[in-house]
Amino acid sequence: MTVTTGPVPRPELAGLAAYSSVAPGPVPVRVRASSNEAPGGLAGPVRAAALAAVGGSSRYPLIGGSDLATALAGSLGVAAAEVAVGDGALPLLDRLLMAYLRPGDEVVMAWRSYEAYPLSVQVAGGRSVCVPLTPDGAHDLPAMAAAVGPATRIVLVCNPNNPTGTVVPWDALVSFVDALPPDVLVVLDEAYTEYDERPRPETAVLPALVARGNVVVLRTFSKAHGLAGLRAGYLVAAPAVASAVRSVLPPFPVSTVAVAAALASLAHPEVLEERILDTRVERERVRALLAARGTTVPASYANFVWLPLGDRAAPFAELCREHGLLVRPFAGEGVRITVGEPDLRAVLAEVLAAWS
Repeated sequence: MTVTTGPVPRPELAGLAAYSSVAPGPVPVRVRASSNEAPGGLAGPVRAAALAAVGGSSRYPLIGGSDLATALAGSLGVAAAEVAVGDGALPLLDRLLMAYLRPGDEVVMAWRSYEAYPLSVQVAGGRSVCVPLTPDGAHDLPAMAAAVGPATRIVLVCNPNNPTGTVVPWDALVSFVDALPPDVLVVLDEAYTEYDERPRPETAVLPALVARGNVVVLRTFSKAHGLAGLRAGYLVAAPAVASAVRSVLPPFPVSTVAVAAALASLAHPEVLEERILDTRVERERVRALLAARGTTVPASYANFVWLPLGDRAAPFAELCREHGLLVRPFAGEGVRITVGEPDLRAVLAEVLAAWS
């Protein structure tokens, strides 16, 4: 009998790490602060729109999510041809890599940043060039610019950065983009931009960035809009870039229910604004609690705080788990704690009282 090994997967998948998750601990979970979600469930008009859409889910949504793309274009002040929608920002990044990366192409990124970036680049057949963050957890733009070489195809900038919550100054970002070769795509991952209270200069508003031709902005409805479980995101870029991404998307990239909820969220900005303001207030309260207990916490512009605990990150996360608090540890680096849950500070205070 002939023995075969079966089909062989692409070599790029060899050694591919899994996207990590945080398991519950020895006691029931009291607060889940390990995933950057918005608390409280769907708000009134958004919930109503999502539930109403369920009844029509036997029908396909519009091809390309064109109704959502049109609404986004109007709210953002860009052309519909500059928008692509999908089931989250990360799937859109994956399709962008599919459209533009060739085998062996390099993608320059800050590190640590969003943990899915190197996985997506590896799956696409590219090579990640990771540039260390500055000592205060921010993007080192001069070092990233120096890392750009002949094989560089894409540069990733997570702003605000996940998991440190730091931001790139707008003027520095624009100067950085302008100094790069025009055939290098600059992907600005703005998944947390709604929590960033800094005013943007005219050169850094979305239409001005996209007009540069090689800038792609990724955003999502999973964070501030509170639609993580429904999966909707969007990409804004020059028409040729957005078209390339749409060409490799499935015909129906967003579900009917997700589109309905996203449209309702856009139509009711007061719901979004209330959630953002509440999160910012709670973020500063959590930072104050940690600072009062002697834990240094950098200023955050996202919906989480970062504890640069180094080698103590894993023990701290384990202590949190023992108290029913799930946080996101990065071994040897730090711990990210998502804010917003009303019971977070009380449980975190218990943990800090037991932490030495």
